Parts: sequence; C-alpha cells; structure tokens
Amino acid sequence: MRTRVFRFFPANPGDVSGLAEAIATGVVQAEQIVAILGKTEGNGAINDFSRGLAIMSFGRLLGPLLGCAPEQVEDRIVLSFSGGTEGVTCPHYLVFAIDDADGHTEDRGLALAVGYTRSFAPEESGRLPMILETARVVGTLQRHLAVDSGDVHLVQVKAAIPPVPADPGRAHAREWRCDMAWSRGASALGVALALGEVSAARLHDDMINRDWSLYSTRASVSAKPGLLRSEICVFANARGWAGEFQIVHDVMQDILDVAAIHRVLHKMGLRPVDGQLPQEESRRIYGAFAKSDADPRGHVRGRRHTMWTDGDISDMRHSRSVISSLLSAVLGESAVYVSTRAEHQGPLGGGPVAIIARNVSEGSAAANGASAATEYEGDMKCP
Repeated sequence: MRTRVFRFFPANPGDVSGLAEAIATGVVQAEQIVAILGKTEGNGAINDFSRGLAIMSFGRLLGPLLGCAPEQVEDRIVLSFSGGTEGVTCPHYLVFAIDDADGHTEDRGLALAVGYTRSFAPEESGRLPMILETARVVGTLQRHLAVDSGDVHLVQVKAAIPPVPADPGRAHAREWRCDMAWSRGASALGVALALGEVSAARLHDDMINRDWSLYSTRASVSAKPGLLRSEICVFANARGWAGEFQIVHDVMQDILDVAAIHRVLHKMGLRPVDGQLPQEESRRIYGAFAKSDADPRGHVRGRRHTMWTDGDISDMRHSRSVISSLLSAVLGESAVYVSTRAEHQGPLGGGPVAIIARNVSEGSAAANGASAATEYEGDMKCP
C-alpha cells in the first residue's frame, strides 16, 4: 500500500485548479483520494464561509469524476478545512490518496485510514455516547491499519453537531450540548480512550470540558454544525506501506513550547541549523499540524497575557498566529495547519503537533510521480 501526498497553493478558497490540472494530467487519480485537508483565509469563527466555499468547489470538481452529485462527495472523501491564516500562514490544501501500486512491501511508511461514526442524536452530542462511538471508530481504523496505538501520530476529526429539534417538549428536557466546544471535547476524549491515553472508568458526562487533566496527545478536532456523523482520519506509520513519507508527533506543553517541534524533527532525522531547518531539509516537509489555545488561565509561564481580554482581536486569531509563527520559523515553511480551540487536545494551554515529511530525495519522489503536483500555485495577482 502507499499513501501519496500532494500539496497545492490556491489563489483563493474556491480555487481548485491545481487539483483539476493534476487529475487531468494523470498525476492524481480522483478515485484514489480519501481526504483533503486545508487552511483557508477566513476568520476561523462559526461564520467563516471560506470553508464552505472550498468544500463546495471540491464537490463540483470531484462529483462528476466520481459519478456522484457534488454534495455527495463529502460522503466519499473527508473534506476538512480550518479557517484562519493569520500572520505568515500560507493558504494551502493537502490531498491524500491511497493506492496499492507497489504491492507488498517490507517498508514502514505513512498509512491512512478513514471512517465515520454512526449518526448522533442531539442528546448524545458532547456526552459519553459520543466519546464511546468515536473510540469505537478510531479503534476499528487502528485495527484496519494493523498498528499499535504508539504507531498512531494524528487523528483528524470533523466532529458532528446534530441540529436541535424545534419540539419544545424535548428541548427543555435536558441541557443540549450541540455546539462546537462540547463536540470537540467529547470527540477528543474518544480518541484518547481508543489510544489508551485515558481510562474508561474516569469518563462521564460531567467531566467533559471540566477535567482538563484528561486529554489526547494525538487528536485534532474541529466541529461542523449540522453534521450528523463525525468524520475521522487516522494517520500512522505502518509496516507494509511504502516508506516515502513518515509522520511523527509530540505535545506542546504551552503556546511557547518550541522544543516540542524540535523533538519531532529530531525523531524524523531532520536537524535544524541555528534553530531553523536548512532549505534542502525544509523541502521535505509536506504537512505540519498543531492544535493549541490561548491559555484560559490568563498566564503563560507565569506572565499575564491579554489574548482573552483583547476586544479587537479574537483569542483564536492571536493563538493561531503565535503557533503558526513558531512552526513556520523552525520549519522554514509557512504552509502549516494550525487549529485552535483544543478542548482535551493536549494539556491546558498547549496541544499536539504532528509533522509529515518525505523520506526520499526530491528526485526519487518526482520519479514515481509522487511530487509532480505538490507545488502548484494558483494564478496569484497583486492588486
């Protein structure tokens, strides 16, 4: 098996011309695509329409190629976009495709499995049933890849937020948790349970988004209003998968924890010089993912911060800018995927960080067609 990774740099959230060209020239086969993850330049809040525009554009491109309606593409491919490209963050998207062209291999490389939970009832959202169902699916995907929990380095979740019914008889029966924070928190704990990071005995409705001592070191969760079932991507290093790419993770203990980023690179055999990767090694970075928040306790390493009290700029935009700047500075690469609101995703004020890097030289990758489409840039024009 082989996971192929393609990176594109669109001119705007609706620009899918890079992928269209790659498909037209045979570099990417539409039927092999299993997930598309990207950063769009919206505000990252609930009214960030840049994400919807991107999803709609990919649906229109891929629907006819897959023989389905554009709105059905999300049922076949995970489309997950994080808004907010503050600071130096470059809008980009990663296309993940799986093929078995290499047949059996003794390599150990990047493996990817995609799955879906069952649909959730509104009263299950943000509660124990969501934790347990998320854990079930993550466990199933882990077994599919035949990997131990230690081989899993990133679990990307688009969490469900089922709509609350208009029936007032049900609406007042209990506190609804159909919102982003509860959905993210329960889903992250589901990942932690599946990977053996938390004990099932400590999980119950009342501890969600309250007991911050329990968290996942590998979950990256966003949530989508109106989504009935959660979409899950498990990234691991697995035997039998072509070793062109690898993924490694670590945990940032706070928003300034640059050492965690360096630990990931060292595990991958990448060595920063004077704190930053040399250009030839920076080109091996294909994906960088981080989840973090402005510490809600109001302090970072004993110093007061004002990210939560700034009336002009959202705390999310502050923290995304900080983490993306740290990642970009160390990697020498600004195409980074930083997502905020990290309920039970890493320690309070911190969060997981994972990096996908190519193991082979640029020439070798180009020879097998793996990188021919990775550096496409849209038609960028200055005003």
